[in-house]
Amino acid sequence: MNEQAVSAAVRKRPKWIKEFGFESFSRIRTEIFSGLTVALALVPEAVAFAFVAHVNPLVGLYAAFIVGIITALFGGRPGMISGATGALAVVMVSLVVSHGVEYLFATVVLMGIIQIVAGVTHMGKFIRMVPHPVMLGFVNGLAIVIFLAQLGQFKNSSGAWITGMPLYLMLGFVSLTMAIIFIMPKITKAIPGPLAAIVVVTLIVIGLNIDIPRVGDLASIAGGLPTFHIPDMPFTWESFMIILPYAVIMAAVGLIESLLTLNLVSEMTDTHGGASKECAAQGVANVVTGFFGGMGGCAMIGQSMINVKSGGRARLSGIVAALSLLGFILFASGLIEQIPLAALIGVMFMVVIGTFAWNSLKLMGRIPRHDVFTIIFVTAITVAYDLAVAVVAGVIISALVFAWEMAKRTHATIKIDENGSKIYKLEGPVFFGSVANFMELFDPKNDPDDVIVDFIDSKVVDHSGLEAIDALADKYDAEGKTLHLRHLSADCRQLLHKARKIVEVSVLEDPAYGVAVDYEGNYVVINTPQEDE
Repeated sequence: MNEQAVSAAVRKRPKWIKEFGFESFSRIRTEIFSGLTVALALVPEAVAFAFVAHVNPLVGLYAAFIVGIITALFGGRPGMISGATGALAVVMVSLVVSHGVEYLFATVVLMGIIQIVAGVTHMGKFIRMVPHPVMLGFVNGLAIVIFLAQLGQFKNSSGAWITGMPLYLMLGFVSLTMAIIFIMPKITKAIPGPLAAIVVVTLIVIGLNIDIPRVGDLASIAGGLPTFHIPDMPFTWESFMIILPYAVIMAAVGLIESLLTLNLVSEMTDTHGGASKECAAQGVANVVTGFFGGMGGCAMIGQSMINVKSGGRARLSGIVAALSLLGFILFASGLIEQIPLAALIGVMFMVVIGTFAWNSLKLMGRIPRHDVFTIIFVTAITVAYDLAVAVVAGVIISALVFAWEMAKRTHATIKIDENGSKIYKLEGPVFFGSVANFMELFDPKNDPDDVIVDFIDSKVVDHSGLEAIDALADKYDAEGKTLHLRHLSADCRQLLHKARKIVEVSVLEDPAYGVAVDYEGNYVVINTPQEDE
């Protein structure tokens, strides 16, 4: 079979074959190995986040499995990994402490419903409004958060930092893990570097019987299948009002983290993901999780980066990761508990190195100072508080900076025509941010009796702009002078018409169109002879 025939055969394959990673044996092998690597890294993360939320470790592991399998099958981004996350765990702590874990399960269900609504109403598209400096700050902040989270493994049971030989052993095996991950792709790409590093380091530690912390030291991961369970709480209005604020915050945090992860993975793989589809899938996953005793979850950037770096691009890797995690819980808990924490720390340190946007450091001296501030600000807020607060604050700052910069662009070129009329040729938008600059351009007291404002290079954007025009007209009217508006766009004329403001608009100097007022103060469109023809 020639190359053209092979190419044609590939094109005729159903879309789902590539989406799930079934197009070749090598792709299937890569997806399976990537998923297995992610599953090994998921165990300590899920257990740690369960501790943060003050719930049983199995509550975190069940959430990682259920959210992971549903989003892998139906999410908008093949290759993205979801599960129990620290961002959500931090939000739910006070709820669990104050009201118990049953209230948490109900909150997770309500959270999922909110996310389904967000997906059905296509609210995921608003993630496009996140500016690039905010994305850079978010990525850098997240890398720092992942790094700081690993430092907790260098403390003993009493909370003190380990020292001496235990510390040297931990650092040595962390370094060995990182070295294997770095070198492995140069030897072979058949086996992901993180998986090879975990296996090698585990065999060394077990074979030499080296006494260093292992996964089993955190908690036992042995358990059975998750079972259906209706949250045991009073279904009253009072209870609903208790869980509602937590559900809204958790839904927002989960969607923001998931959609930003989707964008990040899309950029790394040069592919596109479905934001609304991801929102709906996350919602369904959390509804199911709440009814099966899980703490809820969303996309996990660290594990998604491990998957991408290991070659995972399709749904198969996420499916394998979730099923492997369930297999660990049911059948292989004793073996998984023997994995040294140092190996998993090394994997996450490599994720930190790969996640941090190092090019942003080079950009600091080349981009505007307000963008530099936004990057640093979002990074700091991500580390100090949480992802949702950081992103929302970053978007607000970027919007205010944009409004300020656009306001400074509003100016006018002034000249006197042959009839003695003074012409203000405006440039830049007229909106809430530029109203002050707009009003300062004019001099009603000293201007001639006939004044023309030309909007050919300008645009009235909002109601504040309309009010400014109205106020300007009042000032010229008080001086007994005539104000003409020229070259208003169609939508601006429509806004003026809806506003019902008495502003005289010239049609003599601009015969192509015109807007005027009748004797009752309502706008009417004046058609010129040219338009009638």
